[in-house]
Amino acid sequence: MKILLDVMGGDNAPDANIKGAINAVNKVKAEIVLIGKEEIIRDKIKKFTGKETKEISDRLTIKNATESIEMEETPTVAIKHKKDSSMVVGFNMLKQDEGDVFISAGNSGALLTGATLIVGRIKGIDRPALAGILPAYKSQLLLIDSGSNTNCKPINLLQFAQMASIYLRNTFGIENPTIGLLNIGTEETKGNELTKEAYKLLKEKSEELNINFVGNVEGRDAFSGKIDAIVTDGFTGNVFLKATEGLGKFVKRTLTESLTKNILSKIAAIPAMPAIKRFSKTMDYKSYGGALFLGVKKPVVKAHGSSDEILFEYTIIQAEKFVENKAVEKMIQECSQKNNEKNK
Repeated sequence: MKILLDVMGGDNAPDANIKGAINAVNKVKAEIVLIGKEEIIRDKIKKFTGKETKEISDRLTIKNATESIEMEETPTVAIKHKKDSSMVVGFNMLKQDEGDVFISAGNSGALLTGATLIVGRIKGIDRPALAGILPAYKSQLLLIDSGSNTNCKPINLLQFAQMASIYLRNTFGIENPTIGLLNIGTEETKGNELTKEAYKLLKEKSEELNINFVGNVEGRDAFSGKIDAIVTDGFTGNVFLKATEGLGKFVKRTLTESLTKNILSKIAAIPAMPAIKRFSKTMDYKSYGGALFLGVKKPVVKAHGSSDEILFEYTIIQAEKFVENKAVEKMIQECSQKNNEKNK
């Protein structure tokens, strides 16, 4: 297995990307291919480890790419014109079976465009979507779309729900995952035109597409542990995602400051430290890795734009599991089966 990593994408590139790969290489069985400017990558590896690339592991290799796509670039233009960018090179390697999964923390729009134009969509899916994993009460929550499609139609949200159901069944072993529509109220009549029409469509098609649709879900109920996935457009989903991450950081920081404020609070905190560490681990979004692009023919993973070396390490480990679980193959198989049944 080969994991393709875009070394030039993300706010902390290339340092965090390279360090994450170095940390992960002995925790995965796969070969990790670092895609980017070869001279820079070799110099950085030597600086961080004091060793040459081949001395670290024979499963850590480099693929030269002379260009990079910046965050502010127009996605379609960048993908079409920067043929030797780390992102386009990675997509082409994935398409040509020179890798099994591609990871990037770069421009989200360019990643979606490249995944769609170069790798290709699964038949029956109009728009691929980012499926991010968040912590929930004694469980986890799948958020789709978490940032790739800012403007959606009701049919897109229906397909997001279909993909989420297939993904959760096959990858996480949840036999009948509960799918909710993110909204400002639980009533059927609540929301804007998109959510109202999407609600009707989900209610009408859920049995046909094997979706366990449980209706509208408010943001405050999303983490109850009763919902396995929430469906929304990419704009709302990304706001929800970033607000959740910000709240988690706020809670951890406030709790830490309260427990270390003075000598008495430090002493009082000692018996509770195991529970505090468990809570901290649960709230740490880094341990959940990146988000898989559901709806494309090969595994593409979007790492957080602000990923540090720890998050890249987790994302690489997670990407190997995506490939081992055959998440995309099972998605293609089920979507194809549903399309055949529909056309009969």
